[in-house]
Order: sequence, then C-alpha cells, then structure tokens
Amino acid sequence: MSRRVPRFRAPLALALGAALAAPLALPPPATAAGSYTVTPLRFTVQAGGRACTVDADLYRPQGVDRDHPAPAVLGTNGFGGSKSDGSTDTIGKAFAQRGYVSLVYSGLGFGRSGCLISLDDPDIDGAAASQLVDFLGGERAADDGTTADFVTRDAPGDPRVGMIGGSYGGAVQLATAAVDHRLDALVPMITWHDLAYALDPNNAVGATGVPGAFKWQWTNGFYLIGEGQPLLQPGLDPSRINSLACLHFVTEACRTVHTLNSGRYPADRTAELLAFARRVSPVSYLRRVEAPTLLVQGQADTLFNLNEATATYRTLKAQGTPVKMIWQSWGHSGGITGPAAAGELDLSKGNLETSYVGRRVLAWFDHHLREQANTDTGPAFAYYRDWVADPERAYATADRLPALGRTLYLSGDGRLVDHRRQVTPGRRTYTNRAVPTSHSESSLAGLLGVPDSPPRDTRGTHLAWTSAPLKRPLDVVGAPRATLQVVSPNAERTQHSGDAADKLVLFAKVYDVAPDGTSTLVRRLVAPVRVPDVTKPFTVTLPGIVHRYETGHRLRFVIAASDDAYFGNRGTKPVTVVSGPGRTGTLRLPVADS
Repeated sequence: MSRRVPRFRAPLALALGAALAAPLALPPPATAAGSYTVTPLRFTVQAGGRACTVDADLYRPQGVDRDHPAPAVLGTNGFGGSKSDGSTDTIGKAFAQRGYVSLVYSGLGFGRSGCLISLDDPDIDGAAASQLVDFLGGERAADDGTTADFVTRDAPGDPRVGMIGGSYGGAVQLATAAVDHRLDALVPMITWHDLAYALDPNNAVGATGVPGAFKWQWTNGFYLIGEGQPLLQPGLDPSRINSLACLHFVTEACRTVHTLNSGRYPADRTAELLAFARRVSPVSYLRRVEAPTLLVQGQADTLFNLNEATATYRTLKAQGTPVKMIWQSWGHSGGITGPAAAGELDLSKGNLETSYVGRRVLAWFDHHLREQANTDTGPAFAYYRDWVADPERAYATADRLPALGRTLYLSGDGRLVDHRRQVTPGRRTYTNRAVPTSHSESSLAGLLGVPDSPPRDTRGTHLAWTSAPLKRPLDVVGAPRATLQVVSPNAERTQHSGDAADKLVLFAKVYDVAPDGTSTLVRRLVAPVRVPDVTKPFTVTLPGIVHRYETGHRLRFVIAASDDAYFGNRGTKPVTVVSGPGRTGTLRLPVADS
C-alpha cells in the first residue's frame, strides 16, 4: 500500500528528515530553468522589533522585462519547511512556467530566514511579507542590489501581486493582506481561522472565554519542531534565538504552550492564552482584509478542520470582501490511505490544469492579476465527493452552504429517531476513567507515515444513539449541530472552582455504521466540548464533513468521556442523559441534494 502525502503537507515530516541532512550549502548563482530563471536573494527586514534576513528565490519568466512586465505570485512554506521544500519551490516553478513572476521565501524562523517564530502574527510575519511586496513594486532592492522593474504595477510602488500557500503559508496571506492592501488576490489553503479553536477547541456554541480540550499531539509535535531548529538548521542566525526558556518562538507562544501542557486554566492565564492565540489569528484581523480570497480547505484534516475555513468565508462575505470556498479531499490528516484521490491538486507535481482545484486557482489569478474580466472564477462553494468515481464529476457546486435541514432526536433507548413523539423515556449513564478510553487518531501518524489503529470507544465510557437503516442515500455536507442536556453532580460541584479545568469535558462525533455492523468515524473527526454550565442545555457544533450515508447504512451519534488525542476531564465525572418526548437532545444535519 502506498503512502498518501498531503499535497501541502505541514512539513513536520520534512523537518524530521532534514534533521539528518548535512548543512545546506550557500545558494547557487542565478540559473536558467527552461522558460524562466531562478535568482537566490536575501532581504533584510524589520519585523517585531528585530532586523533579520529573509531567504528567497526569484523566478522570472523569459521575455519578462521592464517593457513587458508580468504580475507576480508570492508564496512561502508550511510550518517546519522552507523555500526549498517540495510544495513551496513548485509554486515558483509552476507559476513562472505560466508567465507569472514568482517570489518564494522561507518564512520567519525557518530555512535560512531569521527572526523568531511568531505564528503568522500580522505585525511580524505580515510586516515582513509586506517588505517583499515593496521589492516587487520597485520600492526597495534585495540586499545584493537586485531590483524588480518587470512586475506589472497598478500605481507607483503598487505591484499586481497574489499569494498562495498552505497551512502556515496560508495564514500568512491573510496576515499580510491585513497590513498591506496592495495584495490583489489570495489563495489560502488548509489554514486556520482561530488558533484558540485549532489547538484548544471548545465546540460548545457561545462558550466565549471558556477554554477547550488541549489538542496535545498536534500542538506539541509542531512546538518541538520549532524549538528543535538547531538540529534542522545548524548555525542559526542570532535573530532566531530568544532565550533559554523559549528558544525560537516569541515568548507569548511558549507561555501559551506551557499553559496548555499544564492541564490547568486559571482565570488570568486563560484570558492571556486566548487573547494571544486570537490576536495572531485571522479571527482578530479579517475586518482589514480586502483582497479577493479563494479559500481551499481539506476534508481530511483534524488540525484545521472545515469549520475554520467556513468561519473565515462567512466573515469575509459578510463584510463584502470577494470570497469563494472549495472543500478538497486532502488536508493535514490521512495517514497510510493509499494513492491520492484521482484528479486532485498536487502542487508538488504542479498539476494545475489537470485538477479541479488547480484550474480554479489559475482562473482566480488570471481574473484578478491578469485582469481577464471574462475569466469565470467558478461557483461560491464547491466540495469534493469521495463517492463519485469520475474525477471530472467529483466536485459538486452550490451558491451557498447547505442548511441544517434534517433533525434527529436522541431517544432514551439509544435510538436516533425522526420525530419527537418516537422518543422513548430513558436514563443512561457513562463515566470517565483515569486514562483515556476512546481513540480517534494518532495525530502525527499521517505526517510520519506510520499506521494508526482504528477508532474505538470503551464500554461504559460513552453513549451512542443509532438511526434505523436508511431507505435512501443521505449526503451530509457541513457541520452537524447537537443540542444536549446532561446531569453530572460531580461536575456541577467543581465547575465554579476558579479553574476552568474543573468543568465537564466530553467529545461528540458521528459514525457511519454499515449493514455488517462495521462502524467508521467520519474522517476521524471529533468535537471536544468543555461545558460552560453543566446545569443548562448546550449546543455543540461538530466539525464539518462531506459524507454520503448509503442506503442500508445507519448514522450513529456518540458522546464520549475522553479522547487520547486531547486532554480531558480532571477528576471522575459520571454523566447521565435523561430522555423523554418532552425533554430530549437533538442532532441537526446539513443535508445536500443527492
């Protein structure tokens, strides 16, 4: 079985491999590469109160000069990567081959670029990228005196420029657009909306100020890559070193990770944690983003799930920023699942014209950068359907996201029923144990290329509600919502302790149960919830999915006491769910037309 590698893989695996490589040689001189030349450049930038060097490569198509200028594409790496990793340098090559000037660079704190890792802070990473836009606009030179007088300009110092990149290289686009309105088009792929939600998610609706359940595997994996930079890049620029307490990140980032790993949420530190995570996230600065944005998010992604792109999409759309969204098949997750889906974008191969997403990206840039007004940029929303065999028909399109069109009710006997009157009265209980008893995923398995065990829930530590076999296919497209009320005296006694870690934690998820009884946790996604007030009903927004429940299959909704990819409850907290026709939980599904 071959290994499926995410096309914009957050370069954790790349970074681990790089630790074994020899130190990089000095960059070569400009070389010809078919239809373009590549020139290594250095830029000294001011970022976060520090002066540091940005390492970049300039791709210039043949025939492009002052008299024959071309628009530009700017790109950078995912976390742990550099300008030279497989996806980032292909951005330069792919767009240069198509007539765009391309400038790709190693993000701050990675590769041979200096400065601290600041999690795509607009005032640091965004400011640094803006200084590269200055270069493309002819406002500054590279450190060796190289200038760019061959980029199309809308006005003096204002180049026609777009950005593309995935994950860490996706959020930096929004950060840059927030501080520099010269950007003309963005294509952020598989990136985040709110790091507080991404790394410490609380899927309870309206739980403002209440922390979630720490996503410890993902977070610590990337944190160790950041702090382990001397293993990956010997002879670091001094601007990349902070202190012994926090080697290569900005101090606030280290303090946030340390707080999360402590398992405690005292009020003062929790407020600080949430404030920092949101300050460096698009959620806090999207109001300043004006550039037309094509969002591409992955269905197989437990790091940055579909809800992240949906939140960004809705915010930009509400404020009038031109925006469209695609949900592709691949993201940060996946593991050893065989070959990539046929016809999907693989930027490491540069298959732009032969993939749906690639063609949409080209159209987006042609329309906004080449000002080809007649180029159709596609529908407002598109999503990949893994149950459609023909790659040319795999994407469905719509002018809006599906609404929550179907409601199921949680019956006291463990059934999911279609009508409230079908609910059977009942009282069911589970409890947590000292160690996690449910497994959704080993978060880093896919990136490291190791197998993961199937999802599981231990008897007595979860509750499940299962529908009758479906009489026709059911296509769920979007984020289901569940409304629950639970009874937990132990949690009620501790929830006002002053430490949010004492509040009740549970994990909601949906399975597909085949006629033979085999159950599949859809995309291994779960919704962690730290219940704001256990004495009141609460609503949970589950991660978005695109999934067909075939005829004869059953839908199963589960709440579990724990999940080993997250920190969970502190202390034993039995949970009881009481159901009856007048008091029952609900599960609402966004359903698309089949």
